[in-house]
Amino acid sequence: MRRPAALTAGALAGALALTGCSGSGSGSGSEKAELSVSSPYMPQPVSADMAAGFLTITNKGGAGDKLTSVTSDVAGQVTMHSTTGGAMAEKSSFAIPAHGRLVFRSGGNHLMFEELKRAPKQGQKVTVKLTFATSGPLTVEMPVRPATYNPSTGH
Repeated sequence: MRRPAALTAGALAGALALTGCSGSGSGSGSEKAELSVSSPYMPQPVSADMAAGFLTITNKGGAGDKLTSVTSDVAGQVTMHSTTGGAMAEKSSFAIPAHGRLVFRSGGNHLMFEELKRAPKQGQKVTVKLTFATSGPLTVEMPVRPATYNPSTGH
């Protein structure tokens, strides 16, 4: 009984894969970015005027996009940084590939909340607006975690 269902599922998956590859230009959902955000958090700042932020942006769509700016009512400005070989560099945008992810994590790409208007405390949430080159903006509630928070352990 399971074999026909598996064959049907396989045929359906194959048909969907072929449909996604068609170059018809019909504007189907697979030809644009489909962005979502997961695992956002801000470690409680140890500085009175600066904080970091981390999150993952996933693109399930068939086209890439770019994160072009980040804003928050808690900061005068939010800048985006890459870290390569221990060297930090401010970036004006980050690519989000089709069927890929953009990860902001401690020790890597990250957001810097500068000119803090208030000091976010553990247990609070910070609202962040993400702006993209082609997709509409996303608003994210970023929970404030302990300064020593490690997302892999949850503590």
